[in-house]
Parts: sequence; C-alpha cells; structure tokens
Amino acid sequence: MGGRGRSRTQRKHFRQSRENVWKRTKTDSTQHQQQPDTTDSNNGTDKKHWEPFATQNYAFDEYYKEQGIVHPEEWDTFIEFLRKPLPAAFRINSSSQFSVDILSQLENDFVKSIQAEGVDGSESEAIRPLLWYPENLAWQSNFSRMQLRKNQTLERFHEFLKQENEIGNITRQETVSMVPPLFLDVHPDHFVLDMCAAPGSKTFQLLEMIHRSAEPESLPNGMEPYYKREEPGISELLFDRVLCDVPCSGDGTLRKAPDIWRKWAVGMGNGLHCLQVQIAMRGLSLLKVGGRMVYSTCSMNPVENEAVVAEILRRCGRSIELLDVSAELPQLVRRPGLKKWKVQDKGAWSASYEDVPVTRRSGIVQSMFPCGKSFVEKSGSDHAATLGDIKDNGDTGNSVDGSSLTEDPVALTDLLKGEDSTFSLEYCMRIVPHDQNTGAFFIAVFHKLSSLPAIEKKPVRLRGQLNGANDNEADKLADEAKEVICGMEVDAADTGEQIPEETPCADLTNNEKVEAALDTDPIKMPKIEVEEMQAPREGESGPEIVKVKRKLQMQGKWRGVDPVVFFKDDVVVDKIKAFYGINDAFPFNGHLVTRNSDTNHVKRIYYISKSAKDVLQLNFLAGQQLKITSIGLKMFERQTSKEGTSSTCAFRISSEGLPLLLPHITKQILWASPVDFKHLLKYKTIKFADFVDAEFGERASKLMLGCCVVVLNKGGQPLSDSPQVDASTIAIGCWRGRNSISVM
Repeated sequence: MGGRGRSRTQRKHFRQSRENVWKRTKTDSTQHQQQPDTTDSNNGTDKKHWEPFATQNYAFDEYYKEQGIVHPEEWDTFIEFLRKPLPAAFRINSSSQFSVDILSQLENDFVKSIQAEGVDGSESEAIRPLLWYPENLAWQSNFSRMQLRKNQTLERFHEFLKQENEIGNITRQETVSMVPPLFLDVHPDHFVLDMCAAPGSKTFQLLEMIHRSAEPESLPNGMEPYYKREEPGISELLFDRVLCDVPCSGDGTLRKAPDIWRKWAVGMGNGLHCLQVQIAMRGLSLLKVGGRMVYSTCSMNPVENEAVVAEILRRCGRSIELLDVSAELPQLVRRPGLKKWKVQDKGAWSASYEDVPVTRRSGIVQSMFPCGKSFVEKSGSDHAATLGDIKDNGDTGNSVDGSSLTEDPVALTDLLKGEDSTFSLEYCMRIVPHDQNTGAFFIAVFHKLSSLPAIEKKPVRLRGQLNGANDNEADKLADEAKEVICGMEVDAADTGEQIPEETPCADLTNNEKVEAALDTDPIKMPKIEVEEMQAPREGESGPEIVKVKRKLQMQGKWRGVDPVVFFKDDVVVDKIKAFYGINDAFPFNGHLVTRNSDTNHVKRIYYISKSAKDVLQLNFLAGQQLKITSIGLKMFERQTSKEGTSSTCAFRISSEGLPLLLPHITKQILWASPVDFKHLLKYKTIKFADFVDAEFGERASKLMLGCCVVVLNKGGQPLSDSPQVDASTIAIGCWRGRNSISVM
C-alpha cells in the first residue's frame, strides 16, 4: 500500500539474532570430523543408533522392597514380568450389532486355526479370552512381530483387528483398565460420572453398559429426601455411579511405557497424594446416597493408594464404607490392600508423621501415613534427640534441618516404629503383573451411606489485612487459607453437602499460601453487581435496612470451546419433519441443541436425552459452570454441495443419528434388494437405469431431490409392505441426485 513496500509480516525487534541451526560452527565441524563412525557416507548426516530402554532403577527396587508389595521370594518374578512387553488386549463392543459375529469368528476361526498350526517360540496362548470378563467380550493377544511375519493366521488376525478397530466394533484397551468399570455395577437407568476421563476407553465401556438394553430407562428426576426443599433440582446434579481414576505416577504401566524406568522417583507419588484426595472427595460429594464410587490408579505406591483410601474414610466417617467385593469377578486374581507402609522423602524413611523432620512437614502430610493422626509436636532439640536415640552406635550426624541422621538413612527403617491402619484396607484390590500377565493396578470400591459431614467454614481475610501482620498472624491466615488451596469443601449451593477440610499439602511458606488462596481464580470473568442481602446499619437502633452488594461472577463462553445452545427454530424443524415424514412420536421439542449461537448459520444439530436436557438447563441457570466439549448425538447436518442448495430441506440425516431416527421416517426411504444394496456400497454412485431391480430405480427417481435413506431388505418381504425396523436393520444415508443415487 502506498508504495512503501511494507511486508505483511509484523516486524519485531530482537535484541539478538535467532540461532541458525543449519549453520555448523567450527567447533561442531571439528567434533564431527573426529567421529567418522557415526556419520553416513552417502549424505554426511549423523546416525542415531537405537538403544533399548533401561529397565533398572535402584531407587524403584529399594522403595518397593521396603513397602513389601510382594513377598521377597516373588521379587525376581515380579521384576522379570515388569521388564517384559505388555500383551495387547482389546474389547468387543457389546453395543455393536456385529458383536456376536465377531466373537464367533474369534472362537471358531482364529483360535482353532492357531492351535492347529502352532506358534513358534510362544510360551503361552497367542490369542485367549479374559475369563473374568463377562461373556468373553475381552481378549488378550501375546505374540511378537517375528511370530506375526512367520504365521499366516496371526497376520490375518492382525489385519482383522486393525479393520474392526477402525470400524468401531472393537476397542483396544489395556487389560487392567477394563476392571474398574466392572466393579461399578452400572445399570441402564443410572446416571454415571467418569472423572479424569481421558483418553475415554473406560467412558466408552461405561456407555456400553448403560445401553445394554434397547431402550434405557429414563433417569430419576425426583427430589431426594435428604436435600432441602429450597434447593430444587439439586438431586439432578448427583450421580448414581462415579468412576474416579485419578492422575497418578503411573509406575504400574512400566510394561507399556518403559521410559518410566528412567524417570521414576519417590517424589512423583508424594506430590500427587493431596490432589488425589481432593479429586476423590469431590467425587464422593457428587455421589448420591446409596451410590457406588470406584477409586483406581495405575500405580503401586501405597501413598497414592491405601493412604488416599484411609484419608477418605477418616474424613467421611460413617457416611461411607469400603466394600468387600471379593465375591465379584471371582476369576480375576487380585491381592488385598496393604495396612502398613512407610513414607520416603529426600532419601529418609518415616514410619509415622512424628518421624518427619520439621522442615519437611509442609510437603509430607499426616494423611500419607497409615494412622494419619496428629501428635504433640516436640521442640527442635527434642526431635533431634529422638532421632539420635534410634541409632544403634550413638554417633551423631549432621543435617540441614538440625535433626540427627546417619549417612545411610535407609538403614534406620527397621528400627522405626511402624503404624498399622485401623481401617479395613484389605478390602482394597491390588493387581500385580505376574499373577495374570498384566500391568499393575489398584482399585477400591466405596458405598455412600449418608451425606458427608458438614463443617463450619472459616472466612478468608482480605489481602489488605496481611500488611504489617506478624508471624503468628500469618500462621493464622495460612490456616484459614488452606481450605481454599488444598481443601475439598464443596459449596452448599452446588451439592448440598460440605466435607471436612484437609491438612495443608503444598510445599509453600505461610505468606505464599495466603497469596495463593486469595488468587485462586486464574480467569477474570465479567462481574455484575447484585443485591446479596439486607443488613442493619451498624450503630443505629432503628430497623433501617441497607442493601449490601457483592460481585457475582458470570461465566460466559469457555475459551476455545463452542457454546451449547438449544435449537428452537420451528421453521427449520418443521421443514425437516415434513421432508422426511417424521411422525410426531419422535420427541423433537427441547431435545435439539447446536454449537453455534447464530441460528441462521447452524451447520450441525445434535439430539440429547431428557436427562442431558435437564442437566443442561440447570447449567444455564448456574451461569454455564460446566465446560462442555461434546454433547449429544449428531442428528442433522447442513448439506453444502451445489445440489443441496436446490433441495427443499437443507439438512441431511447423519449416519450417527440414522439408527435412532429410522423407525420414525415415512418419506425419502427406499428398500433395496441385497444385490442393489451391495452395488451401492461397492460403486458409491449408480444411475437410476443401472439398478438390477428396475422397480427400485423407478421408485428412486420419484423421490425428492436431497437426502434419502436406503434400507437393506434382507428378509425378502414384498416392497409394497412396510418391513419392520429393529436393531438389526441395516441402513445407509444416500443422496438423491438428478439422475442417480450416491452413498454419502
């Protein structure tokens, strides 16, 4: 513009030039010449030799030997299995209409063929079902790439898995990952919450359980007797089942992710303990009375497992119980949970919280230990003397915290007074790799008996009150702020419950804790002044009332996530119903949503169930507190082709929503013979005159221009009749063009 020759790229001023990765310095070139064995003679590039992952970590061995997660005589076998690759596993999707056929093909084709041919060098069955999984829907395969190349049946089986996984008939999932949903005991009428759901394999497994029946029952929307009447609809925010698969150190997945061998450290589990307690307590607050919650990790660390379970039981008291599910899934080999363990920090072992140095008690909390009890804190000199008495030789060592330690703190572990948990932690389940050739896993099942105990909330003071505060006042403020930082207190307006506050878990100073507590909201949202209450004016005897205002945070559209809007354009809905002849039995009103606030430019329309509709309405009333990334079943999609603009209906039926809508369609539908249906799938586009069944081509030409549905008439019924539509009916969405039918 203007002849100034400005570039479209925004100009930036850098203090120093960027590094030129393509220009090699003299030093680099000299070093390059000194190592001729690592260069390729053809192009001179550096060769990167692959090196196997290290499968040895002495800190790992020391830690778990001391914890006693397996018997000493089993240790070698335990480590040997951890160093082996994890067998692949997959689950047949029970909701698929081809699940029975796939199971039959596995049992009668692949298994028998492999048994007849044999697999060279295989110590176990190459393909076998997991006997503890219901209906043999879960399978495990254990063969190497070399065996795959040599055995034609294995190669055919491998291609079969890839194809069925791409279609969606099977789901690749780690064996132990399939266990937690089974202990939830999910029924079709349950409202289920899956916390920490990425990547979603357990979520899909739960959806299969919910949709085991053809028509799942509607969710109960009535008020629960233990909630206040002033909180209408609060029971709809609670769940019958909660799956709490929390973030963890993941050392149970060493066989699948061998890079953890190099990264593993004790601090990984210690640093996640408080977060795991918070998530589990939140899950219990969202659980209905009488409901069941499963807590699980893929870690072997008792600090992340039994310590979290014990802390939950300690906080909730008699409102929850730990279930004994040993009679469920009897063919699943599992071991009882630990009742005694120790905590390691900075190389030093502690059998109780009293053994933790004073300077480390901000990072090592009481809930990490079996008893989790507080005690009368000793002075620094008394604490040092106590540790000094533990030594057998009487020598005194030096430590940065003033406590007396030897050069080898591990040697003191046998002399430390250990604790035993008083809870029935043996009801927890531990899955170890060498029992059934799997990964390691931990599972605990809770049953909610009553509402969680409530506590009195402590007010957090304003930031201005911190100025000039002495150390004692800062300590008090830190105690008041800890429920904001690490506490699991749930606001009564959200759940109708409150749960006890927890011990501080962040490794921060007192002032840092208070600052963090006052800055808990990282996103500044627009605020609207609303009238909160009416309070009497201080110092006046009369009943004069003054209105006190507060800032109410209204959350708008989530950043990076499209909004969820109810689709209420009756003109478009009426056109869709008239074009496809959808009868009034199909519920449209209030069940359609879109992800675009501009209803004039809607691309996709989604269908939601009644329960999802009720929760969505509550979410709108609450200021859109939920961050919804995916919702509903895609039902209609705007057709963008040139021919689509000339159609009387701008929306076509999506393949996802077709099975739900098919029984209610009376127009734009064709019943094809197996021959013509096969030709459509094979050639994608067929002209009206080229169909084998001339009558079918004639009926197709009489349809209106636009989307249509072609159904396979596999029963051989007369086309003059209306064949019955059920779950086994196969149909595809097509486009009726000017001279042909095309598969969409």
